[in-house]
Amino acid sequence: MSELSHRFRIVDVHSHVHAGSDAGRSHTASAEQLERETRQAGIVRSVVFADAQPDGEGYLRANNAVARHAVERPFVAFARIDGPRDPGSRLGGLTGGREDHHADPEDVERYAYNDRFEGFKLDPVRDGLPDSETLDALADVDLPVVVHGGEGFAPSAVADELLEYGFPVVLAHFGGHPLNRELMDEAVGLLGQYDNLYLDTSAVRYRGELERAVREHPSRVVFGSGAPTVHPSVAVMEVLTLDVPEDTMARVFSKNAARILPALAP
Repeated sequence: MSELSHRFRIVDVHSHVHAGSDAGRSHTASAEQLERETRQAGIVRSVVFADAQPDGEGYLRANNAVARHAVERPFVAFARIDGPRDPGSRLGGLTGGREDHHADPEDVERYAYNDRFEGFKLDPVRDGLPDSETLDALADVDLPVVVHGGEGFAPSAVADELLEYGFPVVLAHFGGHPLNRELMDEAVGLLGQYDNLYLDTSAVRYRGELERAVREHPSRVVFGSGAPTVHPSVAVMEVLTLDVPEDTMARVFSKNAARILPALAP
């Protein structure tokens, strides 16, 4: 694919890089491939986090691999963390105690203060939801958290379980994975209630939902490619073709993300 030509500075808050186990390998890219494809798309910096690891393995090794991949590349490493709580259970934190592979408050502090990670990634459906002590630790370090949102962890669950802690939440896929417009609309509605909520554009696809969010909340939408499942150039084009003012598009492509994550600033 040839390089895109555009006049915007673009940063990407959502991309996976292969880091360890072959589990989920078809959905992730090597660091070299991701760097090449983001350059083709005109993306200058990308948040990267680990792909899913086998149950019970945890993310320490994968996170360390992501941090190594980020060295001397235009990548910003996020630590992926797991937890013991089933987000679909009404019992919440009573569904089981923390096991050795689950992230704990000490892990959060270690990731936050060792200068290799600039934020966190949560996929509650795949990895479980951290317990309240670990979420308290996330609130204390106050770094951005990218949250995989969708039918297994709806925007209302994000509000109930995470937003009250106050740390910046970047809700991936407009909270509607896979392509659930009703959930996307629900997430856009939450932007008026929570100042710490942002929506990333990864794999949204629907022009109406994208334009509505950008027009109603121009400071709260951030570009996410969803690479490598979505080619970064395709993701960029989906935003470039929106019918919104140029200054608003510049916010989506870089200014909003740089405000909550200084590592993405020029």
